[in-house]
Amino acid sequence: MSKNSTTFTLPFLVLTVLFCVCLIVANLVEIKTVALGPLTITAGMVVFPVSYIINDCLVEVYGFKKARLVIWLGFMMNLFVTLMLQLAIILPGAESWGGQEAMQAVYGNVPRILAGSFLAFICGSIVNAWVMSRMKVASGGRNFSLRAIVSTLWGEGTDSIIFFPIAFGGILPWTDIAHLIVVQALLKTLYEVLILPVTIVLVKRLKRIESLDTYDEGVTFSLW
Repeated sequence: MSKNSTTFTLPFLVLTVLFCVCLIVANLVEIKTVALGPLTITAGMVVFPVSYIINDCLVEVYGFKKARLVIWLGFMMNLFVTLMLQLAIILPGAESWGGQEAMQAVYGNVPRILAGSFLAFICGSIVNAWVMSRMKVASGGRNFSLRAIVSTLWGEGTDSIIFFPIAFGGILPWTDIAHLIVVQALLKTLYEVLILPVTIVLVKRLKRIESLDTYDEGVTFSLW
């Protein structure tokens, strides 16, 4: 059991890379709305909740500070990919290239998606990590399943409330945006519940491999 650790191990680095990839993919496909029976969701629903599951694992094993570091790394990597996409769009295409309009249509809105994602992701992820960390200290490390679900509900709720009005305001009707906020927050939390057995196994193995179980006592819970 540990209160603190500054070591960067292979499992931590793997989780960091996976977290960044999930965030980048989610933001690239988030522009597509998908009909799921009577519900409307975004394609990012397929991968984005995985980042919250990784977030829970990071906080539970490594603590709030390392989770916060990974959150900011994820944002910076996503910003880099977005800038490179915009540069690729701006560069003049060869005569044989016939996909400029399609590329512009698909990735032209990425900066706006990123703007919404920046606030939503940072706030939602920090809220998720904060709730998870504070509940762990308060419960003495017990009730991981409850902590994971409650923190995800708070984090995903915060994310959805911020993201959808910024990303789709003026594009989709506000009734659809409200629908997306509620449905996505609930479905992402349900996603967490369904995959919880896998999360529990992963957390237990990480703790055993790392010989680490961090409690954030006396930690400053800030964005930076």
